[in-house]
Amino acid sequence: MNSKSQTPYQIFLQSQSLTLALTPIQPTTLSRLKSSLFPSIPSSCYFTLNGKPLDDSTQLLPSLVPPFSTLVLACRLLGGGGDGGATGAESRDCYLNMYAVKKPDKVDPNEQRLSKWLNCALSGEPLTEPCVIDGLGNVFNKEALVRALLDRNLPREFGHIRGLKDMLGIELSRINGDGDVQFHCPIAGLEFNGKYRFYALRGCGHVLSAKALKEVKSSACLVCHGDFKEDDKIPINGSEEEVKVLRQRLEEERVRAKESKLKKMKNTKNGEEPVGLSTGKRVSSGGGDANVDNGGGGGKRFKAVDAMPKNATKEVYASIFTSSKKKNGLRETFSCRSLPLGRN
Repeated sequence: MNSKSQTPYQIFLQSQSLTLALTPIQPTTLSRLKSSLFPSIPSSCYFTLNGKPLDDSTQLLPSLVPPFSTLVLACRLLGGGGDGGATGAESRDCYLNMYAVKKPDKVDPNEQRLSKWLNCALSGEPLTEPCVIDGLGNVFNKEALVRALLDRNLPREFGHIRGLKDMLGIELSRINGDGDVQFHCPIAGLEFNGKYRFYALRGCGHVLSAKALKEVKSSACLVCHGDFKEDDKIPINGSEEEVKVLRQRLEEERVRAKESKLKKMKNTKNGEEPVGLSTGKRVSSGGGDANVDNGGGGGKRFKAVDAMPKNATKEVYASIFTSSKKKNGLRETFSCRSLPLGRN
């Protein structure tokens, strides 16, 4: 009410949960009104009139708060910096750039590890026998890998695989059950799920856990008892360091194979290694070299006397293979010249 005219008037109070109609009996401040109506209200709450905040010391007078006006109770939100919220200092470009690049979805590392051990490294399909590994320990379904080689669409990361000789067939021990993991170590019983280290033996292809090979110290396979060396153990899905060692070993083997092939070709070209007559190349013998003709008509026809030993008479040496004299034009056999063809 007004202190001079004592004329009562009505105002409205509005908060988030309720709306009150109030008739002030005597002038009072907004702070006293707030504490009398809401005893436990925090000090951060304040009144607004027509969207403008009012100070708590404002008195309820018609000149300051007109009759039938609505006072809205609001609360200040703490923050403005240091709490992870926006301070208003960022430019619009920074705000837009924050959402311009889509962040990749987080992948569960356990699911990623399990998928690497249960699925083909090339096709992503579940491992299905027959399975093979490459020289770096990656596991494949043989059918998918062969199909990719035939279609020549093998990814660059598997460019070291050039043919069947770069694959090693492996023997996985299957688990009798309906679980996600299908294979395990036949000796230790450990599941083939990436939690344990496994090796494939180069000679027989059996896959065994590192625990089994460590506990049963033997130079023979624990399944087929075939001998193997330490270098014959290929770690399956190994660490970065193990893959680096395998890659270096693979390159060294290819260099040695290339050098061996070049050496063999060089020896053949120099005549140090005899070659069959069907090849049409020079043949190294005690009596010298002789050329042969494979029926093409371009080379010299081979004769027995061309390869006869030294100090041998030509007629005598030739008589071993054929008759030196023609009798009535009849041909004679090699096994017995006394039975010429046509007389039997």
